[in-house]
Amino acid sequence: MLLLALVLLTVALISALTAMQLAIHGHEVAIPKLVGMSPSEAERSGAASGLQVVIERQFFSPIIPEGKIMTQMPVPGTKVRRGWSIRVAQSLGPQRVAIPDVTGGSERIADLNIRRRGLTLGSVAHLNLPDVNVPQDRVVSQNPLANASGVAAPKISLLVSDGPEPPVYVMPNLTGQPLGSASLALQDAGLKVGKVSVLPPPAPPVPPTDNSQAVPVAPAVPSQPGAASMIVTQNPAPGQKIVSGSAVNFEVR
Repeated sequence: MLLLALVLLTVALISALTAMQLAIHGHEVAIPKLVGMSPSEAERSGAASGLQVVIERQFFSPIIPEGKIMTQMPVPGTKVRRGWSIRVAQSLGPQRVAIPDVTGGSERIADLNIRRRGLTLGSVAHLNLPDVNVPQDRVVSQNPLANASGVAAPKISLLVSDGPEPPVYVMPNLTGQPLGSASLALQDAGLKVGKVSVLPPPAPPVPPTDNSQAVPVAPAVPSQPGAASMIVTQNPAPGQKIVSGSAVNFEVR
């Protein structure tokens, strides 16, 4: 009986594994070849296998005719489950548009000039430059360069100046000082006062009565801080580095 039970259990496990494998692989399909098709043809071919076709990118190509699929991922023949997305790139044909020179202007003007020529704005990087003659929000470099040929994608990436690096200060210790004098010191250093929170003063104990212990009573919290309010805590903490124009938060009493 024990041997028969083990045989039946083994058969049940093999049947379950076989059914599971059939259920998994029964929903798998092979990725069709879409390169060279038009987007509508690629969508019909993908739909016939229960797949979706997504055009993610467009590139210039002197080989693949305009409007045709030039690359795909996953590659043809890959086994995937139904409902999978095939990411494709579409050919724009040979490069026919000249790359404009957008350096020297603002980021907004560069974006308008790029889109006006049927191109798209790529990545935009911002950088603090030591050259004080380069103002803030000026395009200092572009990729591809102006009038470049053999460009792969219809995108132009920009490097924009954020102006010179702001001065860096070491945060002084302002705890124990009046809020008014601390605010003037921050203003002279090119900093500003941020959020000011008012802390309640320490609660005085109530004299005990009838052999009971003293119970502190919470005093009223002032609604607004004044110039004479004393600084209890500060953020950033003393000794930390802080750039010009940053805000300093206080807790005062």
